[in-house]
Amino acid sequence: MANIEFRDYLRAIRDESHRFREVLTDCDPGARVPGCPAWDADDLLWHLAETQWFWARTVRERPDSPDDADDGPERPEGHDALLEAFDDYSAQLVTELGKADPADTAWTWSAEQTVGFIHRRQAHEALVHRLDAEQAAGAVTPLDPRLAADGVEECLDVMFGAAPSWGTWHPLQHFLRVDCTDTGDSVWVQVGRFTGTNPADGTDVDEDDIRVVDAPRAEPDAVIEGPAGALDAWLWRRSDDAEIKVHGDRGIYGHFRKAVNHPID
Repeated sequence: MANIEFRDYLRAIRDESHRFREVLTDCDPGARVPGCPAWDADDLLWHLAETQWFWARTVRERPDSPDDADDGPERPEGHDALLEAFDDYSAQLVTELGKADPADTAWTWSAEQTVGFIHRRQAHEALVHRLDAEQAAGAVTPLDPRLAADGVEECLDVMFGAAPSWGTWHPLQHFLRVDCTDTGDSVWVQVGRFTGTNPADGTDVDEDDIRVVDAPRAEPDAVIEGPAGALDAWLWRRSDDAEIKVHGDRGIYGHFRKAVNHPID
């Protein structure tokens, strides 16, 4: 699937952040966030504010690692002060990304060390948290299908399919295709296992895993299909699977569900 143009990612960051702020302006600060049960609305507001501050600084200062930069801002007291901080940090992110070349090198937590990665990741960060804000406020609106379709691929490839370097990927010859029925986009996923020993705590890991792959010369063992917005929200555990259909091998589908940390019904 072709990624969106960088100017469109930047527009999405601006527009989704604006809607996020609009919804939370009059939302009860103590309203619970269904997609992040430990948070209330003000926690969500601060989370995206702090996240956008961090990536604005990263693009502006280009540290070799986050440890090379100063500590982040302190959380302001009160709803109005949080809104003011969000306005400042969100504007900084849009400004810094607008000035930078997406091909430039910049630290990220991913294998891809570019400003362009930050464009894409922060567009989807804003999109998903906009949905969180709307769910907290009880005012949900549709996700943009084109951005959500890109989000399906990004979620599967970057968030679920990018394993740490200390382990080994063991592919199986089984494939699953995820189809966005309203945009015509498809993402092919190969199932397998990931094994290794986590150097941080010595824990041995042996678990179901996935990788996004180019379309193989084979029919898929299973197909998951639905509107892009419904698929994106479901993958991020922000909605149920009411709009999603599954065809084919239920065992392969079950492997996929475990790999993306979705409980099996």
